[in-house]
Amino acid sequence: MSHRSGFVNILGNPNVGKSTIMNALVGEKLSIITPKAQTTRHRIMGIVNGDDFQIVYSDTPGIIKPRYKLQKSMMNFVNIALTDADIILYVTDVTERSDDETGYTGKIRESGIPVIVAINKIDLSNQTDLERIAGSWKKKFPDSPVIPLSALKSFNLDTLLNAIISKLPEGAPYFPKDQLTDKYERFFASEIIREKILLNYQKEIPYSAEVEIESFKDEKDLIRIRALINVTRESQKGIVIGHKGEKLKKTGTEARHDLEEFFGRKVFLELYVKVTKEWRDKPQELKRFGYR
Repeated sequence: MSHRSGFVNILGNPNVGKSTIMNALVGEKLSIITPKAQTTRHRIMGIVNGDDFQIVYSDTPGIIKPRYKLQKSMMNFVNIALTDADIILYVTDVTERSDDETGYTGKIRESGIPVIVAINKIDLSNQTDLERIAGSWKKKFPDSPVIPLSALKSFNLDTLLNAIISKLPEGAPYFPKDQLTDKYERFFASEIIREKILLNYQKEIPYSAEVEIESFKDEKDLIRIRALINVTRESQKGIVIGHKGEKLKKTGTEARHDLEEFFGRKVFLELYVKVTKEWRDKPQELKRFGYR
């Protein structure tokens, strides 16, 4: 029996459900999910193995027109994903217009890489509208399967998986069969904390905050984590901490619960807030936080 193996890079605009789809396909919550745009900042890998296949998924930031260096770095992950894929999984949804404002659907067509179009959130649509939307995407990608699905309802994911496997090139696995991702524990700890920031704060705070894991100690019965929440201005620091520290305490408690569920261990979490002025536009700071 031949073995198939390949890199499936997930591209699409913000808030279409790319992270939800990858988590559903991988069977683990590797990418954080919130209703806010630009939740995903890094390229996150999730690996799925079968007896005769290995799929290496990459979740990527939503496609945007960058306004500052952090967003340019996020788009660098997208640009690289556009060149090193065996298959591009382009995700759209039933609420999104098919206009190509960023030019990326054109770039994807010109790449020559096999494409699968996934129309997500079909539970928010009806049959007539869905047929019209699917027809529109079929015109854009006439040689590609267009698969309607609902990642949230786990509907039609098996059809998507079979389409991906059918397009994988033959080859040996790229990673050990028991490996789930390319990221380390510190990365997932910082992302879980950042998810709570996205959920608990409004306006500019989520987009001005970056979580830095200062220490991660795996002890016998406990994981001790000390994390810094970097913000760009002193006024933001006060908002993150809140009256008598209540807002920061709430964020820390929610993050600790998710960390314990993710790691399967008790977690002691310390959160601090630090002002790192204009970090989103400073290459040295961006590099320190893992951006390119």
